[in-house]
Amino acid sequence: MTDIINEWGLWGLFISAFISSTLLPGGSEAILAALILNNTHGPLPLLLAATAGNTLGGMSSWLIGLFIAHYWPTEKLLKKPENLRAAVWLEKHGSPILLLSWLPVVGDPLCLAAGWLRVHFWPALFFIAVGKAARYGVILLVLS
Repeated sequence: MTDIINEWGLWGLFISAFISSTLLPGGSEAILAALILNNTHGPLPLLLAATAGNTLGGMSSWLIGLFIAHYWPTEKLLKKPENLRAAVWLEKHGSPILLLSWLPVVGDPLCLAAGWLRVHFWPALFFIAVGKAARYGVILLVLS
């Protein structure tokens, strides 16, 4: 298994991080750990590949939310309690709440809700990227 991970390297990490940050399940942390423990790449390229993939995945959820907003306005979707909770968080804290987009279970719907509530692109991108980079940075610090 380690040979496959090493062979795919940074691209495998990027793809895994992307998939992990969409509404699909994934485990980019395990691939990141295998790559850092095998000394196949330095910490900075690993951090950049994982962060870029995970951020792009989060922004794809944001974009899906933006498309949903065209067909189902907020008034319709706020009838569901789980949608209301995410909307209230975003309304109360604004785009900085996207720093929590790295959290399991909560993070992906948070990115989706940000697009649906039309959080502006650049602040969403910034806060999602910073949150994802911080998570991967901590993992790399612990394992290095």
